[in-house]
Parts: sequence; C-alpha cells; structure tokens
Amino acid sequence: MKTPFDTRNEFIARHIGPRDADTRAMLETLGYASLDALTDSVVPGSIRGSSVLPAGEGLGEAEALAMLRGIADRNSVLRSFIGQGYYNTHTPAPILRNLLENPAWYTAYTPYQPEISQGRLEALLNFQTLVSDLTGMEIANASLLDEGTAVAEAMTFCKRLSKNKAANAFFVSNHCHPQTIDVVRTRAEPLGIEVVVGDEGDLADVSKFFGAVFQYPATNGDVVDLRALVEKFHAVNALVAVSADLLALTLLTPPGEFGADLAIGSAQRFGVPLGFGGPHAAYFATKDAFKRDMPGRVVGISIDRHGQPAYRLAMQTREQHIRREKATSNICTAQVLLANIASMYAVYHGPEGLQAIAERTHALTAILAAGLAQLGVKAEQAAFFDTLSFATGDRTATLHAKAREAGINLREIDATHLGVSLDETATRADVEALWSVFADGKQVPDFDALSSTDATLPKALRRTSKFLQHAVFNRYRSETELMRYLRKLADYDLALDRTMIPLGSCTMKLNAASEMIPVTWPEFGALHPFAPVAQSQGYAQMTRELEAMLCEATGYDAVSLQPNAGSQGEYAGLLAIRAYHASRGEGHRDVCLIPSSAHGTNPATANMAGMRVVVTACDARGNVDLGDLRAKAAQHADKLAAIMITYPSTHGVFEEGVREICDIVHSHGGQVYIDGANMNAMVGLCAPGQFGGDVSHLNLHKTFCIPHGGGGPGVGPIGVKSHLAPFLPGHRTGGLARNEGAVSAAPYGSASILPITWMYIRMMGGDGLRRASQMAILNANYIARRLETHYPVLYAGHEGLVAHECILDLRPLKDGSGLGVEDVAKRLIDFGFHAPTMSFPVAGTLMIEPTESESKEELDRFCDAMIAIRDEIRAVEAGTLDREDNPLRNAPHTAHEVVGEWTHPYSREMAVYPLKSLVAGKYWPPVARVDNVYGDRNLVCACPPMEAYAE
Repeated sequence: MKTPFDTRNEFIARHIGPRDADTRAMLETLGYASLDALTDSVVPGSIRGSSVLPAGEGLGEAEALAMLRGIADRNSVLRSFIGQGYYNTHTPAPILRNLLENPAWYTAYTPYQPEISQGRLEALLNFQTLVSDLTGMEIANASLLDEGTAVAEAMTFCKRLSKNKAANAFFVSNHCHPQTIDVVRTRAEPLGIEVVVGDEGDLADVSKFFGAVFQYPATNGDVVDLRALVEKFHAVNALVAVSADLLALTLLTPPGEFGADLAIGSAQRFGVPLGFGGPHAAYFATKDAFKRDMPGRVVGISIDRHGQPAYRLAMQTREQHIRREKATSNICTAQVLLANIASMYAVYHGPEGLQAIAERTHALTAILAAGLAQLGVKAEQAAFFDTLSFATGDRTATLHAKAREAGINLREIDATHLGVSLDETATRADVEALWSVFADGKQVPDFDALSSTDATLPKALRRTSKFLQHAVFNRYRSETELMRYLRKLADYDLALDRTMIPLGSCTMKLNAASEMIPVTWPEFGALHPFAPVAQSQGYAQMTRELEAMLCEATGYDAVSLQPNAGSQGEYAGLLAIRAYHASRGEGHRDVCLIPSSAHGTNPATANMAGMRVVVTACDARGNVDLGDLRAKAAQHADKLAAIMITYPSTHGVFEEGVREICDIVHSHGGQVYIDGANMNAMVGLCAPGQFGGDVSHLNLHKTFCIPHGGGGPGVGPIGVKSHLAPFLPGHRTGGLARNEGAVSAAPYGSASILPITWMYIRMMGGDGLRRASQMAILNANYIARRLETHYPVLYAGHEGLVAHECILDLRPLKDGSGLGVEDVAKRLIDFGFHAPTMSFPVAGTLMIEPTESESKEELDRFCDAMIAIRDEIRAVEAGTLDREDNPLRNAPHTAHEVVGEWTHPYSREMAVYPLKSLVAGKYWPPVARVDNVYGDRNLVCACPPMEAYAE
C-alpha cells in the first residue's frame, strides 16, 4: 500500500486524456459497466489474454529521467574525427529551440492536407532548392531515410531507367562508404542484381553495367575528376549516380555539371546532431525527365481556389497506395523534421556562410596535413576536402590508443590504415591535439607558420556556379528574423499542439515533453555511430532494455531496432522470412499472400524482397475471406513464403478468425507477417507473437510515442519468434551478431530518438500500457456511437464495436448533395481540425482514430464539428443551401476571402464561425482549397529565382 510519502506516478493520467468521470460517462453511452467489459467484447476470446506484458506501475517522470540520465552517462563522448559520412555540426540555437524542440514542428503530420501544412511545405521546398542548387540537378525530393538506403534506391532507379536493358550488374566504387556498400548488397540480392564492388581506376569494359555509383569526395578523402568515368558509362547507356557531400559541393563542381544522372547523399552535417547514426535526412536529386520515377515525396507549387500560389505534395500517383506492387519504392515516409533543420541551417547561414564554413574546414584540413607531413606522416591524398587517410603500419593500434587517451576518436580503416575527418566544429586546438597524437616525441609543428598552407582542391574541380540565390537564403541573418520566420511558418500549420489529429491508421498521440528531453542530451546526440563499442555502453544498455520491453509488449522472442521506418521494418521482416526458408533448403518459396485491404507498402515491400504477390479477398465486413485464403494457400502451398496481414485489420476491427488465418498459412509451410501499424489497440490486451505471428514491425512513431515530425522521423523495429532471430538485420559495427543483411546505414538506425520510447514504456509500466490500449478502444467507440446516426460506420465487429479506429461511410451523401469526402475534410479545417484519413482503405470514406491521449472534451468538440457539417449537408440536400455554392464546396475559407467582397449566398459568419466556440480561438488557413491537378500539370518544385521577387 502506498503511503503519502511515496513518489506519485502522475504520468499515466497525464498521457491519457479522459478523466475517470469522463470514462464512466463514455462507457455509459456505450452501455458497458467497465473498461474490462468493453474490451472483452471488442477483443476476440480466441486471442484475449495472450499478452505476456507483466503487470506493474511505471516510474514517475523525474524518476525515469534520472534513471535514463544514469544510462546516458555510460556513453563516452570523445572528439570525433571518424567521418565516414557522419560529422559533428553546430545546430544553431534558434533552430534547436524553435524547430527541433518545438511541438508545433515535431508533432505535425505528413502534409497530405496542404491547406493546413503550408509552413512545413515551404520549409521542405527550401530543402529541395538547397539540394538542387548544390548538386546542380534539376529536381530533388523532400528527403529519404539515410544515405545508404538512398544509394540503394538509386540502384533500383538506374535499373528501371537505364537503356542498357541487357545488363544486370551495378558497379559500386570501393571508395563509397562501407555501410553504403553493405545496404546496397542487401537490397540487390532479393532482386537478383549483381553488385560489383571495385576500384573505378581498374575498370576496362563497363558494358555489363546498367548503372554505377561513386562517392564524391571518396570515403578515404580523395577528390578526383569523375567526368571521364561518367562518359564511359554513358557510352554503354548506363546511368551514373554520385553520392556527394553537400558541404563539399559549395566548393566543388556539382555532379549535375559533370554529367551525372542523379545525386544522393546525406544532409546530416547541415545542423543535424550525430545521434549515434540518426535520424538524418538523406537527399535524392536527378534530371527533370526522371521525376516520375524518383522515390519519395516531392513538394510542388500549385494555386488555390483564388488563384494564389500554394504548396502541396506533388505527383501522388507514384505512391504505394496507388501502384502497390508496381510502386517504384516502398518508402512511404521521409525525414521531414531533419530536412527542415537542414533547410533552416542553409537559410540561417546563406550561400556565403556555407561557403565560409567549407573553406575554413578545408583550410584546417590542409594545415593538419602539412603539419603531419612535417612529422613524417604523409596523407595518401594529393587532393582532399576534409578527410585524410594514412598508412600507419604497425603503429596503427598504438596511435588509436594514444588518441583515445587524449579524448579523440580516429577512423579505424583497417589494421594498418587510419583516417581523420574535420568538420565545422574543428578548431586550431583540435589540429594541434591531432599533431600531438602523431608526434611520437617530436616537436609539434607551428600552427601559425602553416596557416597560409594552400588549398588542395584542383582548380579544374573548383565550383564556379552560384547557388542559393533565392530570397529565402539571403534574408534571415539575425536571430530575430529567423525566429520570426520559423514562428510564421509554424502558425500556418495545424499540429498536435493545437488540435486533435484524428487520422486513422496513423495514431497521432501525445509526444510527452519528458520523453523528448533526452533526445538533445549530448550523451545521446553527440555520439558517432562508429565510435568504439566501449564508448557506447549507455546506448547498449538502453537498446537491450528497449528490445526486452518490446518483446514483452508483442510476445516475440527477439527484436531488431535497426529499421529506421515502418517500410524498412516491413522489408527487414520479409528478408528474415526469406532467409529462414533458404536456410531450410526452401529458397523457392516466394509467394506472399496479401489481403486486398492491406496498406500499399505491403505489396511494394514484398516485391522488393523478391516475392510474388497474390491478393486474397475480403468479405463484406472487411475481414479476410477465409475461404479464398484457404484456396490460395492450398494452390500455392509448394511456394508459399508468407502472408502479410494488419491486425486489428485495416478496416478497424478485431477479426475473429486471426488464429485460423495463422494456422492456415502455417499448415502450408508459410510464415505470418503481422503489420504492427495498429498495435495501439493491442498492447497489454493481446500479443501477435502469441496468437500466431512469426514477425511484426512496430511503428514507434505511432504506438510508442516517437513524434511524426511532419512526415518523419520514424522507427520501424521488428519483433520475431526465435526461429527467425538468426536472420535479423546485422551490421559491420555496433556489436551486432551478424555483419551482413544491413537494412539501414547505422547499426541502430535512428538511435537518438529511441530514448522517447524507452521513457514512454518505463513511465507507463504494464498497467499504464494496458489502460492506454483500452482507452484508445473506448475513445474510438465513443466517436463511432456519437456519429453513427449521422454517418454510417462502415465496418464493425462483435456487438457492433470497432477497435481503435472507425470508418465513416460518406458515399451515400453524394447522390443527395453532390458533396463528398474531400468537401467534409476541407470543411473540418474551418472548424480548426485536421481531417481524418481520406478514402483509405475504402474510397469515399473517412477513417478516424482518436488515440487515448485525447480528452472527452476534445472528442466532443470533434463530434460537434462533424454533426454540424452533416447538418450543412442536410441543408444542401433540402435545397436550403446552394448545391454548388455552399460552405463545404468552398472550404476552407481564408481571412483574406472573408474581409473581401462577399458573393456567396451564405453568411461570412457561417463560413468561418460555424460554431460559437470558434470565436475565441480561430485557426485561419493561409490558403484556400489547393488545385491538385494544376500543380501536377505545371510542376514547380524549387523556390522561384531572385528575379521573381524583384519583379
């Protein structure tokens, strides 16, 4: 029994929105006496109680932070000169405070609703412009997951578009970063692509290649002219990708100017902390002719209903929910928060500032090399930017030991070579400390005497073209100006700090401040991913504990934290299944059964994993059609590899036959992959690893509280049963058991945001996690009950109940009013709400997921808005409101429209204050409804040139 002197854990009550009295009232509305009675009716008896999550109360916020602080202190943050694609950087304080640590930015959702996303869309357009300008390419996307996976995407891009159709080999320079080579090999193997790793200087005949990738500058620091190589590959109709350092490109000729077909790489060193490997924003840039095959998202400029410019995500027909197994990529997220940091870093410094940082970094490297040469240690590079390598023979181990004694990490190339990379944080004292490491008793060189050392970049490779000439990169120099710019953009958007975001399948729940605090601790944020294992013991402890927690939450036996997005988790899960079959001599099993209702990433992922997709039907209630499943499992029994199902289903119900589904597939030799997108309804109530799943990915940015960040970061770890554990992703560093099969560039993917989930689970405890699932189910059913007389609930399970989300059917409204799902979604903006998920998984519907974090007051506010909108639709049906000129058809309404000439037959008040409660706190959308078709037909996806502003 607790005494008054015990520390009280208030976090569960802070995380869960409804108070006890609210919970009782909602249960009464539904006709249940308790939460347990409700969830017993929702969760099928066949899987109820399968959870192995231990009971118990969590820690208080202060107690959990103190415990995590002790773990963080086990990490040793030395001065890192390792490089290899990861660099120390200064995150400008106004960007740290006003963007990275600001919930207006980190709690936003993917900008699929452009009218309420203009701020983050503008920031992403800045990112695309930054990348296009620095790479010399015509078009860039709004970021990818990391450099390694971006190069893997480049490989499949080259395969699709190369005119050398007979070729099946991809050349990878051995001067690319080692982790990049590993990820490319992983991606190529299931697709049957031959990866040839070698020295480009030894290449004679290149006719067997459909494409190639080179590092620029090379991983060992060399800066070489790639023009002749590009021409050589082009002569055989192969495409050339260049993985380029963006900071170096302020000084070096960009890839687009020497003929490369695409440029990829990382924007990490533009203000994004090391974070033990992530999250970081990768980039992908190419020629305009290839834009429809480019992976990832693209921000474009369109116009709104009044003809005013408006930003939006362009070319959505490339995405997985449309193309499914024919999609060009399975990546459905980006690294928006990190891309926005990088874009604002460029806005803050401008072209002159970036160039000055690059010149200073290069100058210090040249001075370092000159001083080391005086000490008899000559760099292997004649031309370099910021990285040097040395043949140090049998002194190598001694030099590493001496460096660590001085608080320095050097790059471990091999037993006889080491490397040094400088960055924007390097100082004169760092150069002198490095000289001391190598001096071996000799006099350390005189820095001042060497300060005029000439730059080493070849004149023929020096950049002559201008970049970042756009107004946004040449205005915000003072902190005051940047702070106001960031505030202006945030004010354009609707994020979780303003309102409930009721997106079905996306679980926009509280990202508590106490969970976010450790992300920027230097012990987590300033550690290099390839630092010696002895220096990352805090990370090792935290990841071990987090893996164990996730095993308890899911009922699986082992977890890998490496996948840095849900799409990567799906991919890693299917690779594990593929490798398991191969280990049993059944590598021919390649059929993947996927229900017609599945997320679009599922078939895209199966295709990437070298599997053939066979679609199974769903019945009228949205459940997997067991008869069709049995027939297709039997038909493909000899080649059945797996089934991919989402549970609870994509339709928002707990299917009664889930154990039977698993049994059918297992009986025909297949494995069961359960998509964990809807895990928020299961934690503590039932466990996929206990009711038949062999592997699941988890969206830590959904169920486990990592914020969505405007469309990334995400983390998608996989849980597996013991027989699949030997086939989890490996890495050449980080102490992982296997060193093959890497699916992300860093050993633990987006490691620096894992403390968020650690904090959440520790503070909730088993009791809190179970209650969160129950409250998510209660909130969803309360909304469904309040709205069912106004909008039919399309799918329901036992006793007419839904799981954690409900689908409202708006299709019947079309005949009577001419209004559809988009009209309701846009009208919700006038009420201050983000729209639910539109037309997924069924066209013409809205899928609503309130999460456990929303209070009854907020649920009622949303329901009141939806009911008021239904009344407006009834008025259209009755002829009281005009069928064409009505508040829904014209939504959302801007302040500019309201104060201008008013020509509509309904009042201004009805347009913008449809409920009296809005008067005291109105969100004003910055643009009216955006014209999607115009934006795709007139694609513009970079900032206008300076002349446009002058005009």
